[in-house]
Amino acid sequence: MNWLKAHKRSAWIIGLTLLVPMIFYLNIVFGLVGLRGDYQSRVEALEPRVARLLGLIENEELLRAATGEVDKRVINLVYPATQDRATVSANLQKDLRQILVDAGLSVTNSQVLQVREREVFDYISVKMTVTGDLSGLDAALVSMGEYLPLVLVESMDVWPRRATRRVVDAADQTITATLQLLSLRAVQ
Repeated sequence: MNWLKAHKRSAWIIGLTLLVPMIFYLNIVFGLVGLRGDYQSRVEALEPRVARLLGLIENEELLRAATGEVDKRVINLVYPATQDRATVSANLQKDLRQILVDAGLSVTNSQVLQVREREVFDYISVKMTVTGDLSGLDAALVSMGEYLPLVLVESMDVWPRRATRRVVDAADQTITATLQLLSLRAVQ
């Protein structure tokens, strides 16, 4: 103890010299413990993903069969990739015009819009303006719902035709409608 009192400065230097490696050692130990905890949380986050992948592997045959069934059904709903876009567009426009005319509507304008290319399907749109009565439009929409490949109505604006000076019977009211119709063509 006398040495500590006599050599205070040396005791402080020796104590601090021993303390620095101890702090360095504790820093490494606590860093490794924290790193282990981080790795453990990552492993726990991966466990549900691994379980899902194992479930997919177990049900691979069932999923392949379901995919085949979906492919068979989609074939009837879209134009095949073997048909040219221009041919599909022209046929779609012709068929839709015929459906509208058969429903008692008069087609005043028909335009094939630019094809929108997507990853799996090409979106082929036709914009049509028709005039006629509301029951004719209803019949045309029902017929389009039965048409294959599938036709979707992207947008529809309907308004009554302007009345002339003569008295218009409400039951015979004529409407004008602008329809933007869409059909899909498989890319591959």
